[in-house]
Amino acid sequence: MILAQLPRFRFSIFAKSHFSLASSHFSYINPNPPVKVAKSLFSYAPKSNIATVEPIPASSDLEDAPVEISLDKLFIPPETDISGEDPSRLMTRILKGSNIVLSKYARDAQVVQADYVKSSVRTEDCPADGLPEFALVGRSNVGKSSLLNSLVKRKRLALTSKKPGKTQCINHFRINDNWYLVDLPGYGYASAPHELKQDWNKFTKDYFLNRSTLVSVFLLVDASLPPKQIDLDYASWLGQNQVPMTMVFTKCDKRKKKRNGGKRPEENIKEFQDLIQGFFETTPPWIMTSSVTNQGRDEILLHMAQLRNYWLKH
Repeated sequence: MILAQLPRFRFSIFAKSHFSLASSHFSYINPNPPVKVAKSLFSYAPKSNIATVEPIPASSDLEDAPVEISLDKLFIPPETDISGEDPSRLMTRILKGSNIVLSKYARDAQVVQADYVKSSVRTEDCPADGLPEFALVGRSNVGKSSLLNSLVKRKRLALTSKKPGKTQCINHFRINDNWYLVDLPGYGYASAPHELKQDWNKFTKDYFLNRSTLVSVFLLVDASLPPKQIDLDYASWLGQNQVPMTMVFTKCDKRKKKRNGGKRPEENIKEFQDLIQGFFETTPPWIMTSSVTNQGRDEILLHMAQLRNYWLKH
């Protein structure tokens, strides 16, 4: 994965050229054969300390069959050299329930303050203070507002609703007075008027393409359901337009009954990843989450912190 157009922190997951880790700190793709670096793709670790960059040990108490994860399946942040690192130690640097390697920039991740700032329907109307921001987007009823509330530990910062399609603007929430979380309209809500859906689609895509302070988009995908084509299409559009993206798999606490044909979240996630291999050259960064159990909360904040701190430096 090649990063370009700094400081926007863009990266292309359609890049054809392969660069070695030794030759470029912007490298994501390792041209060497896959190397086993962990016993399970879905390993869990003790609760992470989001104030530090201390290694997070992976648990050996796994419920699922071992699954290999190779270097080309990892997200390796810029200025992070893992060449020659012992595989067992590298395991301790992978955020639990993800494919993301911790870097030296993973610091100051705690949320101390969160405030609603404004809602906009045009990119040019968004806050103009130059602070870095992360946008949350996903299919309607994917649990976007619940995740945002979980991240900031506020039950009603972003209002949740049983009626999908409630978010209709670009909503900015200032975190710690130095960065933003952005709640975007959900897509795929069938009952929304056609004209309204067109407006959402237009100003959301304009925001992705023209918002200079956007560090990364966090695309939410419901892991309790089989992959949806609309999610695959959305991920593909982001990649084709070189919009930096992290996949956030939500509702990972839900277990469908086998007799009803349901699959475990891990199975749906694997199927989604298998499908996107057709249009992504490498696996984008991804994290498993649950707003019910707070699974993945610390990991998302650590990942945002390392992306944000790198963006600010450059």
